[in-house]
Amino acid sequence: MDALELPRDDGQDGCRRLIRARVYNFDGPAQACRKLTLFLVSGLDNDLNPRRIERYLVLALESGAEPVLVLNKADLCQDLGAAIGAARSVAAGHPVVVANALDGTGVEAMREWLRPGVTASLLGSSGVGKSTLLNTLLGVERQPTAGVREHDSRGRHTTTHRELFPIPGGGLLLDQPGLREIQPWAEAASVEAAFPEVAEHAVNCRFRDCRHQGEPGCAVVGAVDEARLASYDKLSRERDALAIKRRDRQGSLWVRQFQKLHDKRR
Repeated sequence: MDALELPRDDGQDGCRRLIRARVYNFDGPAQACRKLTLFLVSGLDNDLNPRRIERYLVLALESGAEPVLVLNKADLCQDLGAAIGAARSVAAGHPVVVANALDGTGVEAMREWLRPGVTASLLGSSGVGKSTLLNTLLGVERQPTAGVREHDSRGRHTTTHRELFPIPGGGLLLDQPGLREIQPWAEAASVEAAFPEVAEHAVNCRFRDCRHQGEPGCAVVGAVDEARLASYDKLSRERDALAIKRRDRQGSLWVRQFQKLHDKRR
């Protein structure tokens, strides 16, 4: 993390802070020397989706950042206990924070991960309240916010660019546009880490290469929640397909480089 403060040139008091940061790297482990945290934000106004949270979690683990699940809009949840239980069931032991950005409930708990030397980012779909959380943490309205569509609780992409903010008391927080689609470029270890119960039972499978798809002696099927196992299988297949695509792309690059070298020697 590199930061440089310069006098403002717009007539206002204070300084501009120019920051160059490697906040997270979705293609491999994070390389920055600062501690990295990803706040994985979901709304409790009909937006809570355990399968989406699992994808966020794989993304965070692959980046090397510390994931923290944030359940925002607690005031709009009809069954808060059930929602918290659903989130914890897919959190793989990572922290779950329940918040209401409008009145500040639970938001202070997020400051535990916003200390000096820490860079954090808000990750979630549009309309979950990321910018409102940021404004509450800043103590001032810095980012524009808007309501969600009533029929599906989806946002309107009010945030259109990424911006890094210093948080009072320490830490830097990145606000960014909501994600429409999540397709993690993840290694096997990140998927396994997001589904620890699969690995826990897999050691008792009869076959080492058990795919947990009905093989005889599988210790995973029946022991792991069916929806979780289906999600694990889907993410694993996506991971394998992306690995093949990446390998084919690299192979094509090598062929082109060889052809160029061959043409030069002719």
